[in-house]
Amino acid sequence: MFWDNVAGVYDIYVNFINKKTHTALKRIIAGRIGAGDRVLKCACGTGMLSAVIAERGAILTATDFSPKMLERAEKNCAAWPDIVFRRADITALDFPDGSFDKVVAGNVLHLLDEPLKALGELDRVTKRGGLLIIPTYMNRDRGGKTSAFASAVGKAGADFKRQFTEETYRQFFLDAGYPDVTVTTAEGRIPCAVAVMRKRDPAGSAHEGKT
Repeated sequence: MFWDNVAGVYDIYVNFINKKTHTALKRIIAGRIGAGDRVLKCACGTGMLSAVIAERGAILTATDFSPKMLERAEKNCAAWPDIVFRRADITALDFPDGSFDKVVAGNVLHLLDEPLKALGELDRVTKRGGLLIIPTYMNRDRGGKTSAFASAVGKAGADFKRQFTEETYRQFFLDAGYPDVTVTTAEGRIPCAVAVMRKRDPAGSAHEGKT
């Protein structure tokens, strides 16, 4: 698996190559998490955002499909022993409906064959009125051209299924039935757009509620 193979070096990308973006991203995510929130972090990678969420005093379950990424995340987040780490498939989550106040799925939708199925699972496990927080790297520039990053990582084996701009990323969620979606971009070498929306109601519109 590509992500198992890069787990040992991924922190170089996180902490150095794309540091400016990740500094902004951590600030954006921290602003959405409160003490006592029950949070699910999907695609936790090596634990960058898991640490941010834990620092805010949330009750955190962190998951990833890659065992090696999970091992690295546990080491990186050793200062927060209450984090529960579990291997999980984002398209088939093993949690009851409405389990979490907030669900964060970082930089994963563009890698999936069935992103709408994953989005449905994220929505399902979020409680009524809860938040879905979904950051994803922008692998097309504003002119619609594939970024050098996307090209290089794709050739290395990451196998991107979708390439988003900020506009097409927002439209993805509008088309999926989230009229209240907001998108904030963490700028840097490889920008990251953070989509935030409320859980859908059965009719397909988002529930109202306070952040």
